[in-house]
Amino acid sequence: MSRIADRDRLRSEATLQADVRQLLLTGGLNLSEHDMTVDLETQVGDGRRIDVEVGFTVIEIKKDLSSTAALRDAIRQLTGYVKTRTQQTAQRYVGVLTDGADWRAYHLNGDVLKEVNYFRLTKRTQIADLLLWLEEVLATTTDVKPTPMEIRRRLGADSVSYSIDIATLTALYDAHKDLPTVQMKRQLWSELLRSALGTQFTDDDSLFVEHTLLVNTAEIIAHLVLGLPVRNMEPASLLIGETFNQAQLYGVIEADFFDWVIEVPEGDGFVRAVARRLARFDWADVDHDVLKVLYESIISTATRKAQGEYYTPDWLAESVVSESVTDPLQQRVLDPSCGSGTFLFHAARRYLAAAEAAGTSLKEALHGLTNHVAGIDLHPVAVALARVTYLLAIGRDRLNGERGPIRVPVFLGDSVQWDQRLDLIDHGHLVVRTDYDGRFYKSDLRFPEDLLADVYRFDDLVNTLADLAADQRRVRGTVPSLVHVFRRLAIEPEHHAAITQNLQLLCELVDHDRNHIWSYYVRNLARPMWLSRPENRVDVLVGNPPWLSYRHMPAKMQERFKEMSQERGLWKGFEVATHQDLSGLFIARSVQQYLTDNGTFGFVVPNPVLDRPYWTGFRSGAFHDPSEIIDVAFTHSWDLRRLRPHFFPRGSAVIFGHRTTHGNSKPLPRTTQRWTGTLPRGAARWEHVESAISRAGAELVYASEGLNDSPYRPRFANGATIYPRLLFFVERQEAGPLGLGAGRVKVRSDRSTSENPPWKALPDLDGVVESEFVRPIYLSECVLPYRTLPPRYAILPLQGTEILDGRHRDLDRYPDLARWWRHAEELWLQHRSSDRLTLTGRLNYQNDLIGQLPGTALRVVYGKSGMHVSAALIDAPNGIIEHSLYWATVTSRSEGLYLLAILNAPAITELVRPLLPYAKDERHIDRYVWELPIPTYDNTNPRHLRLAEIGQSEMNRIAALDLDTSKHFVALRKLVRQHLLDSPDADELDLLVRELLD
Repeated sequence: MSRIADRDRLRSEATLQADVRQLLLTGGLNLSEHDMTVDLETQVGDGRRIDVEVGFTVIEIKKDLSSTAALRDAIRQLTGYVKTRTQQTAQRYVGVLTDGADWRAYHLNGDVLKEVNYFRLTKRTQIADLLLWLEEVLATTTDVKPTPMEIRRRLGADSVSYSIDIATLTALYDAHKDLPTVQMKRQLWSELLRSALGTQFTDDDSLFVEHTLLVNTAEIIAHLVLGLPVRNMEPASLLIGETFNQAQLYGVIEADFFDWVIEVPEGDGFVRAVARRLARFDWADVDHDVLKVLYESIISTATRKAQGEYYTPDWLAESVVSESVTDPLQQRVLDPSCGSGTFLFHAARRYLAAAEAAGTSLKEALHGLTNHVAGIDLHPVAVALARVTYLLAIGRDRLNGERGPIRVPVFLGDSVQWDQRLDLIDHGHLVVRTDYDGRFYKSDLRFPEDLLADVYRFDDLVNTLADLAADQRRVRGTVPSLVHVFRRLAIEPEHHAAITQNLQLLCELVDHDRNHIWSYYVRNLARPMWLSRPENRVDVLVGNPPWLSYRHMPAKMQERFKEMSQERGLWKGFEVATHQDLSGLFIARSVQQYLTDNGTFGFVVPNPVLDRPYWTGFRSGAFHDPSEIIDVAFTHSWDLRRLRPHFFPRGSAVIFGHRTTHGNSKPLPRTTQRWTGTLPRGAARWEHVESAISRAGAELVYASEGLNDSPYRPRFANGATIYPRLLFFVERQEAGPLGLGAGRVKVRSDRSTSENPPWKALPDLDGVVESEFVRPIYLSECVLPYRTLPPRYAILPLQGTEILDGRHRDLDRYPDLARWWRHAEELWLQHRSSDRLTLTGRLNYQNDLIGQLPGTALRVVYGKSGMHVSAALIDAPNGIIEHSLYWATVTSRSEGLYLLAILNAPAITELVRPLLPYAKDERHIDRYVWELPIPTYDNTNPRHLRLAEIGQSEMNRIAALDLDTSKHFVALRKLVRQHLLDSPDADELDLLVRELLD
């Protein structure tokens, strides 16, 4: 490898070729001298020879590719080889170009070779890194253990395998996205995800392609779990599941949104290549939710965060299932929002372990499993992954044993059942529309509700109708006879006409190239309704319901959410609407529809469920639907917000309870089990994390709901949004030898390393401005406990209590300001992105700037961010408070000192902490501090007077500190707080504050 990496060494291409071949043979890539697939100088015709050919990879080697011309010529030569090999073998080939130092991987897009990945080899490169890169390209190793780490390394978004596959699939989609069948499947996918994710769903082609790759991958893995030889199987069989149906494994792989790949030219080659890569792994014994790892490795973190997609850690799902499912052989379990199947995996394993311990035969155990553990999700990708996860939970040995037919009970459906665009019961019929956005055939499929009573007969009927419509022997425009179908399935005569009409519509859809999906669609949408029948309800509900915030719901969903929440006493009003999310309503609806009387539940929920005021209605346990009164008795909860590192973007909890009879609801107890500890890195099983977690009883502290709020709350307000920094903040410059004249100052932009694009890329502004418009600005970084650092300065076009914008009649009275401001407005219009406010509107957003004018003599300010309050007194009427601070005018210096003593007291953090919501850390202490009953200052109250005296003493001590102001303000705050802890008044102050707020 040292010789290969040294491009400056005197060597021939033949020597380099030999070294590369030797590296391939001796590098642990499952290749050997006797393996004839590693060839030097392979002839391809016309006198051309491939330098090195390995399986379905062509490697072209050049002495030096550092020049643009050499690289261009080499790419042209490699393109010819890859095109020829692809045409000769009908297989997808990968091209690799190298001079030893640079390694580039390419895929063929039409007639053009596109680079998809690059690796740079140096003398310091670890040999394992290059070998891993080569292995991902060649896909030659075998028996790789599919651990989370290996899945991320070899299949994740940063891997060479992914780069090649996603580039190829994107090219296929771009070339064929106008085909009717592709259009239809993409549109149905979009409709479902919009319903599932609301405005957080980004409807773009790249996400559809990512989901296609993910589901195709999962379906191939399903075959590998059973030990099937996917390298030799037909692509159509892999994506439609023919082999599973023949093996009597139903509901695992079906025609769905993502099998468009096998309906387009060159799609077969793509599927075969993906199958080769996946066949490297040993899928025989997987003990974790590997599909969840795969999903999180492929779909970017930013995309998942924008859509609210965060899956439950295996150890937490395992512990919730263990707590909730106490009698697995008798209790029927449902996860109504199953995601990739994490809870299903552990519920299935728990059932099978109990069956084995009871001596149940394999056939009976597997039949019992599918009747005892089921899942529903509205996300089509999640459903595809969960079905394979269900197989992984069963395991290859059981699936290959003496068993009967298995129907994997994971279904596509809306557990809330509130969106009537997709499925509803209308006059005794299940109705499925087929006319999305007016782009598809405008009619409805209507199935008599009575047919849903026998779910397997209904499945058989729908599959039969779809097969008859798609039968290539059927003459276009005709409808086959259903006499034999009615007889075989014992369909009642009163339903014959409706079923015949459905077949006619399916035939018309086929004739318009819009079938191949409706069987899957109808059967899955029907299943939630079947499960909601009283005789089919389950004994246990588990899972992690969607945490879709109200502010991210589409307008129609917001209206329906508000209506349904009000009906059940869950709505807390528009003032807190942005904090409310779907999880509470989802649980209430799931209990109502799927849980039998006295059935139990265990759900992972946002931590505010435990103690935030906008969850009061939910915590009551009385969900009084107008059509049915639903009561639950909450039993206990787990408070998980103090576990580190956080595994969700928001703090979490788990709540437990059971459905009860009317009038017997029990609110969520104020006592909880609080979990603390540091989770081991990469731990998956409960046994790996249990020892790291401490669990103890604790009392929840409820927020005040405004009843005991401090009277100071309405007096404090946010400062002004002075953004973007480039257009406002300035540093004074030397005037130069000629001076500037009275009342003018030379300035230049005062930049920050935290500026965002596009502003950070723009050059500094400089110029001369009338000095009265250069105002001192106080930001959070200027405020320490009891002390302020020097303010920043910004150009603000303020005249009295008015803003002199570009249209103001007085702006031109100040020519220097007018020049600066109009240039700033021009830059704002060019680069403001989606912000539609004018520059003046942004500056005075919600009147936060003008509301400070005219300035007052004494103001208390404190910062928005941080784990502690840092408050100081500002005596600068001309100063402007920026948005990162809160401010309030005080009537006297004593009142200001009284507030500083309270706000800066270490006891405040402890007293506010139980009220704080949790995300990555405790935060928003700035908002919740006024939920403490801090009384208005009273100069006749001895305690208030003493607090003001201590405030003055502390201010004097901090003012006398010799601080190095070049240090970051966070470090300075920490230093000041340490001095306050060592203060002679510290103990008295702590006692006074606690007594005041007790």
